[in-house]
Amino acid sequence: MSDDRLERIRARIKEFPTGPGLYFLKGADDVVLYIGKAKSLRSRVASYFQPGSDLMTSRGPRIAEMVEKVQTVDFLETETEVDAMLKEARLIKDIRPPYNTDLTDDKTFPYLEITIRDDFPGVYITRKPQAKGTRLFGPFANVKDLRAVLVELQKIFKFRTCNLTIEESDPKRRFFRPCLLHSIRQCTAPCGARIDKGEYRKIIRDLMRFLRSKRATVLRNLREQMQEASKNLQYEKAALFRDRIRLIEGLADRGTPDEDVQPEVFAADPTEALVKLRDILQVPDQVRIIEGIDIANISGQEAVGSLVKFIDGRPFKSGYRRFRIKTVRGIDDYAMIAEVVRRRYKYALRGEELWPDLILIDGGLGHRRAAEAAFQAMIVEATARGEAVVPPTNTRIASLAKREEDIYLQGSSEPLRLPAHSPVRKLLQYIRDEAHRFAQHYHHLLRDKKMLGEDG
Repeated sequence: MSDDRLERIRARIKEFPTGPGLYFLKGADDVVLYIGKAKSLRSRVASYFQPGSDLMTSRGPRIAEMVEKVQTVDFLETETEVDAMLKEARLIKDIRPPYNTDLTDDKTFPYLEITIRDDFPGVYITRKPQAKGTRLFGPFANVKDLRAVLVELQKIFKFRTCNLTIEESDPKRRFFRPCLLHSIRQCTAPCGARIDKGEYRKIIRDLMRFLRSKRATVLRNLREQMQEASKNLQYEKAALFRDRIRLIEGLADRGTPDEDVQPEVFAADPTEALVKLRDILQVPDQVRIIEGIDIANISGQEAVGSLVKFIDGRPFKSGYRRFRIKTVRGIDDYAMIAEVVRRRYKYALRGEELWPDLILIDGGLGHRRAAEAAFQAMIVEATARGEAVVPPTNTRIASLAKREEDIYLQGSSEPLRLPAHSPVRKLLQYIRDEAHRFAQHYHHLLRDKKMLGEDG
């Protein structure tokens, strides 16, 4: 690394905050090479560029190779280390920087799930929550502490954690023998009709209120008991209260389902959907590759197009792309969609890439027609230039509008309305929502940082 580049990077690092956050090491054309999290951003990033440091020995050849490619550095400050951890995991999955090896798989952070739709809701730790009828808290950064605090919470609120199906109207409950947790007073045993529905649901409401609150009263009581035990030289008992305090304070170390989105968590089995989608599209072969397109812009500024790729109904993250809109000024989603289509599929038109089986546009009939018009214009222009063209003969184009969830299939101006429980509708919604999330979430998170890696 040249001296002037090194000095420029070090000068930039001096502007970094000393608090927690994410740092981005970027190469040529602002492409993100590596994303990391840090308790102190300034000191952590500075450690890569210390004079005389031997990165080959201290961090290995891969990191040393990466640092030689770094042109610029940037950061995203967060309120806490937990925020940094959750955002790091999401961005690594989305951006897939070449020098990040961890967090690129489908591993997710766990939630605390309360099945509020049940007569007697259960409380569970899960990485695969139910699609509806539950209340989620999290995701949590530390699953070991979450398991430990669930035990403490059960001692206080005495909710059930079993997987039994318990219905208030079931007369057999009166003869059911509760498990050991009831005997040690950690469960009110709705399975054995030891508590009625109204009283049990009040316990669940109190638990949810506790999880949403700052838990000051409980913590204050625990601290008083810890001090009293310590005063009486009951050090083991005081340590027990100390550990409980730490666990309950740790409940704050979590994100929210809306802000810290983990779309991998809510994916359903796509097998049935793909079979029925083939019939709906009236194509002879199995639908395997689906690409979803969406546009994100803030009042027409920093407009970004996103493209997500699904293979056999599941996200294929290496095929995700973002396109900073270059040719459109102001707010014109149709023109932006046309630009993304031209830039994304110019390679397929030349025969250099495979066409997808279905292209799904986020929007209504006009959005679909904008994509179709872009394809037609591409073919006409390429033919006029005398270029060999591979047209999208077996590719279908569709759009999915929000609110009414109308599907506009190629060749029809009338919407296709599928029932809410249709597996095809759910799959298309997943693809559409993932394209929207990939555009909006990343755009909002990083738009002020100018870190959008471009494609084509």
